[in-house]
Amino acid sequence: MIDSLEAALPGPVVAILGPTAVGKSAVADELARRMHTSVISADAMQVYRGMDIGTAKTPVDERLVPLHMVDVVDVDEPYSAALFQRDARRLIDDQLASGLLSILCGGTGLYVRAVLDEMEFPAGEVDSSSRRVYTELHEQLGDDGLYALLRERDSESAALIHPHNSRRVIRALEMLDEGVSYAQQVSGFSRPRAHYRSVQFALSMDRERLYGRIDRRVDRMLEQGLVDEVRSLLERGQGDALTSRQAIGYKEIIDCLEGRCTLSESVETVKLRSRRYAKRQLSWFRRDSRIQWLDMDRLSVSEAAGLIQRVLEDDHVGC
Repeated sequence: MIDSLEAALPGPVVAILGPTAVGKSAVADELARRMHTSVISADAMQVYRGMDIGTAKTPVDERLVPLHMVDVVDVDEPYSAALFQRDARRLIDDQLASGLLSILCGGTGLYVRAVLDEMEFPAGEVDSSSRRVYTELHEQLGDDGLYALLRERDSESAALIHPHNSRRVIRALEMLDEGVSYAQQVSGFSRPRAHYRSVQFALSMDRERLYGRIDRRVDRMLEQGLVDEVRSLLERGQGDALTSRQAIGYKEIIDCLEGRCTLSESVETVKLRSRRYAKRQLSWFRRDSRIQWLDMDRLSVSEAAGLIQRVLEDDHVGC
C-alpha cells in the first residue's frame, strides 16, 4: 500500500514483478487492457533488437496493449540500468502527465529499483575507458582471472557476484576506479527512497510447477527458432557482443554452434541456468517488504489482474 510519506510523489506506478516464466506479462497485459493503458517492460535483455525468441518478447501481433522499452538498442550497443532509468522515467512522466496509469512489468530487479527508487549512478555507467580496459583484460584472463582481481581489490563485492558473471564483475571493477563499491551500493537497496508512488506486486507459484513452466518455455523457444535467431546474430557479427555472450539462452546456443557442446547439452544448460536465475529473482524481490505477493497457483491471470485493479481502486490510485 502507499503510505503517507509517498503521497506527495508523482504516480501512481504499478509494478508487476516475479521470476521468469511465472506469467508476469499476461497479468500486466490484462491489467493494462482493463485500465486502458500500456506496459513498460523492465527486462535487461528485452531492450536489445534481434534478441526476441530467447528473451521471450511477446510477438507484436500477439500484444493486447502497447509494449514499451523493448527493441531500444542493437545488441552491440552499450546499455545499462542508468540509461534504462532515464528512458523509462521519461515514458512514465509522459504517461502521468496524460492521466494514464503506468504499469512496469519485469524481472530485472536492478532495473525496477532504478526506476521506482532514488538511485544515482556513477558517471561512467554508460561507457568508459576503464570498462574497455577490463573488457580487454577479461579476454586475456578469462572469468576466473578477472574475478580473482575483483576479490583481491574488493572481497565484499566479489562475495555478491557470481564468478562467471563477467558483465557484473567488470562493472564492479569499473565502479572501484570511480570510488564506488558495488557492495555498498547494493546495501543501499535495503533502505530505498521512493521516486514515484507505487504499488508493487510479485507473482509466485509452487517451485516445481515454475520449473516445469521454465522447461516448457525453453522447449517452445527451440520450436520457434532460437537456434536460427542466434545463428543470425553470429552471421551479422553481433554474436561476439558482450550482451549475446552473457544472456541465458544465447551463450549456450553459441557454444553449440561453435562446436563446444551438442544441442541437447546446450538446451539442458539453458534450462538449468534459467531455473537458477528464477531462484535469484525470487530472493531479490523477497527482500523488499513493499511488495505484495500473489499466489498464481490459486489465481488465474484474469483473477490476478482483477485483484490488482481492486487494490488500485480501494487506494484511489487507479484511473
